[in-house]
Amino acid sequence: MLNRMPALTPTQSHHSIATMKRVLTFSLSIFALSAIAADWPEFRGPGAQGHAVGAKLPAQIGPAKNLKWKVAVPGTGWSSPVIVKGRIYLTTAISRDTGFSLNTLCLDAATGQLVWNRPLINVAKPSRTHRKNSQASPTPIVDGDRIYVHFGHMGTACLDLKGNTIWKNETLKYSSVHGNGGTPVLVNGKLIFSCDGSRDPFVVALDAKRGNEVWRVNRSGNAKRKFSFSTPLVLRMGASTQVLLPGSDMIGAYDPDTGREIWKATYNGYSVVPRPVVGHGMVYFSSGFDRATAIAVKLGGKGDVTKSHAGWVLAKGAPHTPSMLLVDDELYMVSDGGIGSCVEAKTGKVIWSERIGGGHSASPIYADGKLYFPNEAGVVTVLAAGRKFSVLAKNDLGERTLASPAVADGALFIRTAGHLWRFQK
Repeated sequence: MLNRMPALTPTQSHHSIATMKRVLTFSLSIFALSAIAADWPEFRGPGAQGHAVGAKLPAQIGPAKNLKWKVAVPGTGWSSPVIVKGRIYLTTAISRDTGFSLNTLCLDAATGQLVWNRPLINVAKPSRTHRKNSQASPTPIVDGDRIYVHFGHMGTACLDLKGNTIWKNETLKYSSVHGNGGTPVLVNGKLIFSCDGSRDPFVVALDAKRGNEVWRVNRSGNAKRKFSFSTPLVLRMGASTQVLLPGSDMIGAYDPDTGREIWKATYNGYSVVPRPVVGHGMVYFSSGFDRATAIAVKLGGKGDVTKSHAGWVLAKGAPHTPSMLLVDDELYMVSDGGIGSCVEAKTGKVIWSERIGGGHSASPIYADGKLYFPNEAGVVTVLAAGRKFSVLAKNDLGERTLASPAVADGALFIRTAGHLWRFQK
C-alpha cells in the first residue's frame, strides 16, 4: 500500500508552453485545455491546474498597490470567483430570520458592480461546518450559456447567464460532517462530484441539461472515516477519458459515462480536500488527515494499482487543504501550517522546503514565472518559480481569506471575508 498509516479526525511565456507540453506527455491531456486563456471558467482555471497562461500579473498588490477596484460581497462564502466574458460569478450564503439563502452573484469584471443576485436554495436549519468552511464553498462552473453551482448535500443548480434558474436538484442527501466542500466537474454532458459523507460514500453524475441523476457508484474502499471533500480532475489518456477523484483511503479513476471504476490506489487518509494535478505520466495528490502525505501514482493502469503503479510518497510538508501546483519539472505545495516546498515531480526529491508563514487553505496559482500563495490572514506571498527559494513580495490585504485566487484578462481576483479585489498592472 501507499504509505499505510494510522488516522484520527479534524475536519507564460516559455514557462507555460513548456508546462503544457509536459502535461501532454504520454498522450495525457487535461480536458479543459481548450478553454480561452483570457477566462477562468472553473476552480483552478483553464486546465484546472492553477495556471494563468500568458497573464502578466504584478508581484506587489494591496490596498494601495496595483488595485483597480475593491467591492463588498453580500453574504458569506469561500467559493472562488470564476470569470467569463467580462462577468464574475460567485456563490454566497445570505442570512435570513430563519436559516439562510444560497445565492449566485454576477458582477461586472471591469467595475466590480453587482449585475444580479439570485436566491436558489432556502435552508431553514444550518448544517454544521468546519471553521475553515462555509455554506457556499464549492466554486461555480461556466460553460457556454450556462452556470453550474453546487452546495454539496444542500443542492446543485444550473442558471443561464442572466441568472434565470434552468434546473435545481436537492435530492442528494448525505451526512457531510463538515459541510459542503468539493466542486463538481463538467464532462461529456454530465456534472460529476463526490458525496463522501460519514457513511456509504459515493460518486454521482447529473445530466447537465436537466439535472436528473444519471449514475452513481459507491466508493470501493472501506475507510474507517469516510468523509472527504476533493474536487475531481478530468483528463484524457489516449482514447480514454477518466475522472480522477481522491477520497478517504483511496483515489479512484471513473468512467464519466457509466461511473465504472477503471482503477484505484489505496493509502491511509480521510477528509481529503486538494484537487489532484497531473504530469509526467503521473497524478499527484494528498492523503488528507491526520498526517498528510504527498503521493504520486503512475497513470495507465487498471484495477487495484496500489503496488503496480506506485510512484513516490513524501511524508513531510504535504497539504491537507491547498491543491498542489506543477510547473515544468517542479511540483510546488504548501502545508496548512505554512511550509512551502518544491520537489522534483518525477522523483519526489525535495529541492527546497521553507516557511512561508501563516495558515494556508487557498490553492496557489502560477503566472509569468511567479507563484502566488495567499494565507488565511490575507497575506499573499509571491515567489519566483524555480529551484531556488526566492520571495518576490509579501502583500497584506488586511482581511481573512480561504478562497483560491482567479486570473482573467491580465488581472488577479481575490475574494476575502467581505470583499472581492481586482489587481492589475
